[in-house]
Amino acid sequence: MQNDNKNDSVVPTTKAIIDDYDPHMHRKVKNPTNNWQTFAHFLKASVGTGVLAMPSAFAHAGYVNGLILTAVIGLLALYCLHILINSMYILCKRQRVPYISFSESMRLGLQEGPPMLRCLAPIAAPFVDGFLAFYHFGICCVYVVFIAESIKQLVDEYLVVLDVRLHMCFLIIPLMLIFSIRNLKLLAPFSSAANLLLFVGFGIVLYYIFENLPPLSERNAFVHYSKLPTFFGTVLFALEAVGVILAIEENMATPRAYVQPCGIMNWGMTVVLSLYIFLGFFGYWKYGEAALGSVTLNIPETEVLAQVVKIFFAVTTYISYALQGYVTAHILWGQYLSKRIANTKKHTFYELCFRALIVLLTFGCAVAIPDLSLFLSLVGSFCLSVLGLIFPALLQICVQYATGYGPCGIRLIVNLLLLLFGIFGGVVGTYVSIVDIINSLSGKLA
Repeated sequence: MQNDNKNDSVVPTTKAIIDDYDPHMHRKVKNPTNNWQTFAHFLKASVGTGVLAMPSAFAHAGYVNGLILTAVIGLLALYCLHILINSMYILCKRQRVPYISFSESMRLGLQEGPPMLRCLAPIAAPFVDGFLAFYHFGICCVYVVFIAESIKQLVDEYLVVLDVRLHMCFLIIPLMLIFSIRNLKLLAPFSSAANLLLFVGFGIVLYYIFENLPPLSERNAFVHYSKLPTFFGTVLFALEAVGVILAIEENMATPRAYVQPCGIMNWGMTVVLSLYIFLGFFGYWKYGEAALGSVTLNIPETEVLAQVVKIFFAVTTYISYALQGYVTAHILWGQYLSKRIANTKKHTFYELCFRALIVLLTFGCAVAIPDLSLFLSLVGSFCLSVLGLIFPALLQICVQYATGYGPCGIRLIVNLLLLLFGIFGGVVGTYVSIVDIINSLSGKLA
């Protein structure tokens, strides 16, 4: 339904922009999700294992800096999601198609943007797809390690001590089973159950946090600015899940409800930000500089309630594996490989085989490097600053090039500032990750 000649630039006109064609009304989705199912997916996609690192992040910022900067980064991320989805919607109206993917939107946007950027249009789609697929594949690798380590702690305590790689082997079949679910509607009950376990788990963690809180005066309101890069890297990595969030919106029965002022995305981010700030603030208040990379490591290891928390988070991470891996499979299979399958009768079989291959590849990476988190943070920080900040700002600059940027070019100024912030975040995240990796390899990481 898109233009046959993809190399031709599309010159937007006012008539095309104000056309009464509504992409949302023409979107046909197989097995669409309703608003509550979408809200459940949003929470599960946005609240991952990164929230458990928020007390440690606050330790690198101080509780005042942590409160303010987490809210600022979260609101910036939300704003970028809004301008990204809005720009994609405008391109859909211009092209008169129900939906255009993130990568295709970047290609079309660059074709319509400033002349100096149009040479980038041919490489835009594979570039964006590569970032998205690689990032979410990396998350799945870390999830394998996280689940295996959680199970290992329980098995070591009550049964027998085994290498973490053996626990990874035990996960292959369960991961293949949940990853064989190919649409988000069928995953919705799992997301709802995971959200319930997640919030119960947070409740148990908060029980330990609120037990015998020390005076707040013992904690730092501010810290030296040299510690802030670690804070920025952790929060940015924890908050952004642009690929899954776009995939959720694509599969909605009523996508307009996603971006309304009181819509799913705003309410979802309000809950997510509140949870991050709440756990970060009180977790730092409780444990101070001793806050570890996951707050579950600070709670007593031998108590039954603490072990239950680890089970809950292992289960929720297991379900998140299917959501994060959905993006990688959707991009690689749906947009590239499926078109090469001539035998439609075996199409489903080949897709399941491909999904099984993804599971095996994540397992292989996890076994090869059991501590993937540091290496993923290097890729993740860079990918997220590009996907979550730079690309949305750049896309809106291109989409609004022909129609103007408002009074005094205000939208252009805002987007240029976002570009600078995204570049800064990418450089800072990369720097912090490299330093952490070097320290880890040299045995100096605390």
